[in-house]
Amino acid sequence: MRESKIKKLIRILEESNIEELEIWYWGKRIRISKRLSNHTNSNSHNSGTLIKLDPLAEAAKQPQKVASETESQDNLVPIKSPMVGTFHRAPAPGAKPYIELNHEIQKGQVACIVEAMKLMNEIESDVSGKVVKICVENGKPVEYGQTLFLVEPSA
Repeated sequence: MRESKIKKLIRILEESNIEELEIWYWGKRIRISKRLSNHTNSNSHNSGTLIKLDPLAEAAKQPQKVASETESQDNLVPIKSPMVGTFHRAPAPGAKPYIELNHEIQKGQVACIVEAMKLMNEIESDVSGKVVKICVENGKPVEYGQTLFLVEPSA
């Protein structure tokens, strides 16, 4: 993204009452945020404005966050998204989902679909066991490495 466009986004943020602005541009995420205080000084430009241009920084944080969540849940194994895309629980709208909560899943069984660039990618389970949590809502975007399901492995 050109510097002039980034400056325009900063100006929009500074002139508004919003604290954060996030833009997806050609597969890169740009997040601009500012800290609002009770004593706003209209003469101070760029005070407290934070710009993040690294799209991998946010993605790198997510797996660590998920890992700490799963560590607190004993021996649960996550099924993670191998790509960025849109999460689908069923092969088609209105069809029965591949797996349900509290049902058994086998290793190699299709758990869901992640749609990326209009291609439907079947995501298979790496573990056999009971699905104890569905972590993503149907039709929502997912990131690389994001946990889709938590499975309690079979003994």
